Amino acid sequence: MTSSTTSTQVRLARRPVGEPADSDFTIDTAEVPALGDGDVLLRTIYLSLDPYMRGRMSDAKSYAAPVELGDVMVGSTVCEVVESNAESRPVGTYVLAFTGWQSHAVVPARQTRRLDPATAPISTALGVLGMPGFTAYAGLLQIGKPQEGETVVVAAAAGPVGSAVGQIARAKGARAVGIAGGAEKVKILRDVYGFDEAIDHRSPEFAAELKAATPDGVDVYFENVAGTVGEAVVRRMNTYGRIPVCGLVADYNATEPREGAEPGPALLRRVLTKSLTIRGFIQDEFVAEHHADFLREMGGWVGAGTVQYREDVVDGLENAVDAFRGLLTGRNVGKLLVQVGEDPSRT
Repeated sequence: MTSSTTSTQVRLARRPVGEPADSDFTIDTAEVPALGDGDVLLRTIYLSLDPYMRGRMSDAKSYAAPVELGDVMVGSTVCEVVESNAESRPVGTYVLAFTGWQSHAVVPARQTRRLDPATAPISTALGVLGMPGFTAYAGLLQIGKPQEGETVVVAAAAGPVGSAVGQIARAKGARAVGIAGGAEKVKILRDVYGFDEAIDHRSPEFAAELKAATPDGVDVYFENVAGTVGEAVVRRMNTYGRIPVCGLVADYNATEPREGAEPGPALLRRVLTKSLTIRGFIQDEFVAEHHADFLREMGGWVGAGTVQYREDVVDGLENAVDAFRGLLTGRNVGKLLVQVGEDPSRT
């Protein structure tokens, strides 16, 4: 019964300055509320950790409201229904929800999406068949619009968004060049995800290697990182190139401007002289029109093996903060998940 159920919760205690610290959060327990009509009690199985969360820890003006101090950190989750007042979500159902960094939550059933473990592992609803996969699909195809034979470059290419971008580009007949940090990730880009070229941004010869990998220039640059990597790629853009801007992870922990950063006028000069299109986006804006197509097309690619994926699973909610720090510095390989509870669908 809900009256005897408690939830372990990670709450934001203060606004991080630079890299988030353990002391910026508290881990508490709270009794879950009673269910109302149409509500379900959810037990979290997987929590998704994503770069956007760093922005939600700040009170700077952004596209989404900040997490209030003392509130549970936000995040998408895959859960099991353990008590239900909704016929559409019986006990034992697996659902996609947005319950945040906690072990249990009571939510209206209408705010969940039912998952079928027979179709795909339920964890993929947080990765390749979830928000990161849709971000790649919508941003690349609706803004980048790669044409057959064009060159698509993506930064943070070993992550869940970047790896999907490269594989979708290849599925559409384009040439995919991935940028990642470290020899292990570069090898994965080539051997697992099938990128045409893969470059280590930590290499002292990065600029020369980027030029060699893009002999005909760059037609689409899917921006996940910014910083020196983004500046180097923009210098390689072809006339009428397109740049979907998904993230700026290189600067998320920054407390002051980066030394040597290319000034705004230099970028605008390239936009003008190369007739570039740069558009930032949030995946939500494409959901109504394109999400059904995504589930159909990406589901087909994953089922056929055209799109591969990896998951980096950290055990225990108590390790979420450290795992999140690693996400912002590129420690993870693949989609980063926290396993909060047992996954009966895998047994």
